[in-house]
Amino acid sequence: MQSPRSFPRLPLAVAAGALLASTLAYAALAEQHQGHVAVASAPAAAVAPAAAAGDAATVKRFVLETGIVDGKMVFVDDHGVANPVLRAAVGDTVEIVLKSGEGAQHDLAIPELEVQSPKFDASTGTVTVRFTVTQAGTFTYYCTIPGHRQIGMEGTFEAVPGNGKNAAPTAAKVSPLSGAQLYTAPASRPADAAALSIAMDPAAVPAPIGNRPPQLLKYRMETVELNGKLDNGTSFTYWTFDRKVPGPMLRARVGDSVELTLANARDSKMIHSIDLHSVTGGHGGGEHTQVAPGQEKTITFKALKPGLYVYHCATPLVPQHIAAGMYGLILVEPEEGLAKVDREYYVMQGDMYTTRPHGAKTHQEADLDKMAAELPDYYVFNGAVGSLTKEHKLTAKVGETVRIYFGVGGPNKISSFHVIGEIFDKVYSEGSISSVKKDVQTTLVAPGGATIVEFKVDYPGQYTLVDHALSRAGKGAVGILEVTGEKDANIYKVGGAGR
Repeated sequence: MQSPRSFPRLPLAVAAGALLASTLAYAALAEQHQGHVAVASAPAAAVAPAAAAGDAATVKRFVLETGIVDGKMVFVDDHGVANPVLRAAVGDTVEIVLKSGEGAQHDLAIPELEVQSPKFDASTGTVTVRFTVTQAGTFTYYCTIPGHRQIGMEGTFEAVPGNGKNAAPTAAKVSPLSGAQLYTAPASRPADAAALSIAMDPAAVPAPIGNRPPQLLKYRMETVELNGKLDNGTSFTYWTFDRKVPGPMLRARVGDSVELTLANARDSKMIHSIDLHSVTGGHGGGEHTQVAPGQEKTITFKALKPGLYVYHCATPLVPQHIAAGMYGLILVEPEEGLAKVDREYYVMQGDMYTTRPHGAKTHQEADLDKMAAELPDYYVFNGAVGSLTKEHKLTAKVGETVRIYFGVGGPNKISSFHVIGEIFDKVYSEGSISSVKKDVQTTLVAPGGATIVEFKVDYPGQYTLVDHALSRAGKGAVGILEVTGEKDANIYKVGGAGR
């Protein structure tokens, strides 16, 4: 059997094409909610020859290798054509040889012909799907891995009649199925009893830098896919930076050079990357950090502007990677550093879209249709329900000043960040350290945005962190700041103002 041609390892000229392709693919997914189903086309040069009139049924063999071309994830044939038209006649036996050129997991399906390949990746090597063409028409072949079809992995399979006449193909057989039916949820399965905690400890804040000369800082992160605890009795397939949500908080000073190495775990099924909003050039690093399973890449950038910035995965379908947990914060301190406080905490909010409803005691997977419709099942602080109430809590003592670095991974929803029972003494809106607001009750934080809030705690008790779109508290967005110390009746007491 002929081996597929060698496809260059990750030909990632992603640049603007990657993010644009992701955006357009995401819009296409939303369009499917309106009942539109596109039939892919390809140039004439990409069409494999059909059986000649009068030929007997034959074996048609195609070789397809996966890769990324012009920012899109595609199938590539042995002539280098992306998503080629495959053509055969009714009665022919079709053999499609499949290989993961970049090592990520894929498959191939033609549902109308009941064709479904096994899943394949770097660990499985080449797989072959073989079937007999049973009906004429124009059909779509595509990868069923969530998100892959939307970012380019689909092509056309044409089946011409095999009756010996040069008849044109029958009218295109366009599936009447809705997007929700096309992208079916995986079979329900119990929560993973071995699921790991992915909740980032809010106290995991790097030490302040302060006033020092610029330096070269080196960071290394690994992207890891794992089953994590989403809620009591519920697990979820997370994609993470360093096994936590959010990923590790990074800290630098204006003028520092940062060398960042991103490694992708060998057992990952997806390509991953990183886009840091603090980076100038290279799409924030996303252009040059598209990393296949088992590989790593390094970029170096200069911290030019002070502020609190979000980072996230920038691999198409970008919102899918973010919703799975791939986001974090990087703080760039000004030259003189930040004012000293007693406590610093790291909190991020995300919106999550799952195949089963909120609270289902099962293993959850991502639901891309809900994501396209912006209908989250969960809103979470630090990745999971209970992450900042049961697993971790923020703590302080009366008289201390607390600083919270707060960001929104998203991918879709704005947060109205509020601490019940407190007033923010200072708010650095949109992560800008060069300006400050004072005496703020609730502050808006956009998806992909951040803020810094500071306040002195004057009275003991439990203070609740929420998104003040309060229905979201019932879906998981709750945290606790526990303050200990002496009560001051001049600040608060139960009962009237009498002596």
